Amino acid sequence: MKTPPDLKLSRRHGRTLALTVLTLALAACASSRGLQPQARLLDVDSLQAGSTLTGTALSATGFPSSDWWRALGDAQLDALVEEGLRNSPSLDIADARLRQAQAQVAGAHADRLPSLSVSPGYTGMRLPESMLGDEAGGHYAGSTQAVLNFSYGVDLWGGKRAAWEAAVDSNHAATVDAQAARLDLSAGIVQAYLELSHAWELQQVADDELARADKTLQLTRQRRSAGIDSDLQVRQAEARLPVARQQQLAAQQQIDAARNALAALLGQGPDRGQQITRPQPLNPLALQLPGVLPSELLGRRPDIVAARWRVEAAGRQIDAAKARFYPSLNLTALGGVVSKDLGSLLESGSTFGILAPALSLPIFDGGRLRAGLAGRDADYDLAVSSYNRAVVDALREVADQVNAVRSLATQVETQQQAMTTAQAANDLALQRYRAGIGNYLDVLSTQDLLLQAQHRLSNLQSQRLLSSVRLSAALGGGFQPADNALPVAVETNNKNS
Repeated sequence: MKTPPDLKLSRRHGRTLALTVLTLALAACASSRGLQPQARLLDVDSLQAGSTLTGTALSATGFPSSDWWRALGDAQLDALVEEGLRNSPSLDIADARLRQAQAQVAGAHADRLPSLSVSPGYTGMRLPESMLGDEAGGHYAGSTQAVLNFSYGVDLWGGKRAAWEAAVDSNHAATVDAQAARLDLSAGIVQAYLELSHAWELQQVADDELARADKTLQLTRQRRSAGIDSDLQVRQAEARLPVARQQQLAAQQQIDAARNALAALLGQGPDRGQQITRPQPLNPLALQLPGVLPSELLGRRPDIVAARWRVEAAGRQIDAAKARFYPSLNLTALGGVVSKDLGSLLESGSTFGILAPALSLPIFDGGRLRAGLAGRDADYDLAVSSYNRAVVDALREVADQVNAVRSLATQVETQQQAMTTAQAANDLALQRYRAGIGNYLDVLSTQDLLLQAQHRLSNLQSQRLLSSVRLSAALGGGFQPADNALPVAVETNNKNS
């Protein structure tokens, strides 16, 4: 059957009118012209570190393992780290933030889908005769209805998809943050344990000093009895005892503080710390770097990976903001049944339907859309700047700890020689003093030198251990992202986007 000429003409005019309206709408829409982000991703190849890291052993497996702290050689420490990873409240915070990000992904996905709802109900009314007369007024009338409501916002310009992708990228960042929280916790427990070990070593130094002071006091009293020394030397020797006891008390205070810190990191009360015994002698972690620095560091540092995902999320938010400058199409349909009694509700004469497509055209909004896009551009610049800073800081941290480990290894060796010399000098001074050919000032001087040498050696050994641990943390602490879990820009050597 042929279409009537009038109907063809009407359709042609309708299409022309629609195209005209759409063209005028696009021309009249608020413009995003001139708005764009300013920051650019840093090219990691521009960061030179070869000279700084020269002389350090390189290896294809130089990145730390996921349980890197086991190389320190203390079973109690291994158990404490495992306990902390099970119980610490700080991990609950990171996990809750991850669930928030997952909920946002689900919400953004729901915004892309149509919605369908049903609304059954009953309506009854009685109007007065004074308004409608005898025929319609003064009678009660009721109706039963069931309405099906369908609504769908068509994603013409990809804005909803961009918002969903931004939520997905933020979820990736939150996932990495949750992993980073576990790495930070394990590193924190290890460092607190090293502080505990150092405090116990200082207590041992104080114990040794107290033993030397007591031995010297006994010898001085013998010399006074023999008429060699006077009460002055005895009083000087006695004065060293309370000083040594004060050093013992100070070391015990540090032990108690380190135990309390460990208990808190484990998510327990202070009494848990009292159960921690003296650490075993710990071995500094081997100084070994991966041969793929600095490029591979980007994928091994969770803070950098999370920052890069936030850059991706910020870029998607810009796309979503730009889509708001264009017309939006919403489809709404209502359908249902209505009847004055329930028995006839499903009859064909009780049905009704409404179709209401709507086109929204942003023409003038006082600059709200431009302000929103400018804000998203600024968010992107902030995310890029944070990422660039994280990259630079990561490489600096690696270089700092490499230099520290190198220097402290040499300092420990030199200080061990100094302590050996100080110990020999003190032994000789005591021998001469015991034989009656030396004086108390020589003993006092050599004991002070020995005490200082012991303190310096203990401090340097502790700093060396801490630096080796911090280097493991600077290299990512054993973080290994899952397959396909990195932004494309990181996988392709982080080129500017």
